[in-house]
Amino acid sequence: MDRVRKKLHADEVHRAGITGRGVGVAVLDSGLSRHPDYAERIAGFRDFVNGKITCYDDASHGTHVAGILGGDGRRSGGLYRGIAPGCLVVGVKVLDRWGQGRLEDLLRAVEWVVRHRHRYGIRILNISAGTSREMEEEAARRLVSCVEQAWDAGLVVVVAAGNLGPEPESITVPGNSKKVITVGSSDGFDQKPRWGNADYSGCGPTRECVCKPEFVAPGTEILSCYSRWQRGTCYTSKSGTSMAAPAVAGAAALLLESEPELSNVEVKMRLREAAVDLGLAKQRQGWGMPDLRRLLNGL
Repeated sequence: MDRVRKKLHADEVHRAGITGRGVGVAVLDSGLSRHPDYAERIAGFRDFVNGKITCYDDASHGTHVAGILGGDGRRSGGLYRGIAPGCLVVGVKVLDRWGQGRLEDLLRAVEWVVRHRHRYGIRILNISAGTSREMEEEAARRLVSCVEQAWDAGLVVVVAAGNLGPEPESITVPGNSKKVITVGSSDGFDQKPRWGNADYSGCGPTRECVCKPEFVAPGTEILSCYSRWQRGTCYTSKSGTSMAAPAVAGAAALLLESEPELSNVEVKMRLREAAVDLGLAKQRQGWGMPDLRRLLNGL
């Protein structure tokens, strides 16, 4: 996590007192454990898989994503602090213990977030879940339409590019939406993870010739919160564009704390203006990696 903060220059922003304080981020994923790094800032939880009321995460994926987004690193002495360690987190479980999910659950979850965005102060929706190549065309259209409705409602929707790259047209649904912010992994090309080929990040263009992703962020071998922290292991490593998306969602939370009047379109454009060109192909990196010092007026 320290590597993520250093590459995005988050520490300078945190020292200036900007932490995403009060900005609500809905995390659609495998759930949310009450990890000490963000437990005090869990604003809400909804389970569309098993219907449970209390927070839990039987796959640990959502907990890991939430740590990258908004963990404050208290269990690591600040070492594994997230990008927006003051933001509010709303956990929305749509994936089961194996990381699998149903389309209908995801659609209902996005609609629930839109409906309850004012109640929980949700400004950002992070979706670190994508589809396989086998998804039917009609189902893909429904999912894209659903996330675009969330965007039209004013939410900053951040979606992972998927791990089916690096071939062209390998962005997963709903990251192929022309409206939402799609995030790929910046370091897959130069760092080999334990589980094999590092060049995994989904690439554009989409079948509709939309340039994707918009941004990249570190996604390989990222240490973040572990759902079974009570057993003594508070952090674990994961790789994928699922880990890159919450870094950009966290950047949006920092910006919205600083300038809460911004619209989602304005947030997207400000992120674009603050992006650093990494020298990769446009369809691989989009506009590049956000630099949080640029984003927040040169802090």
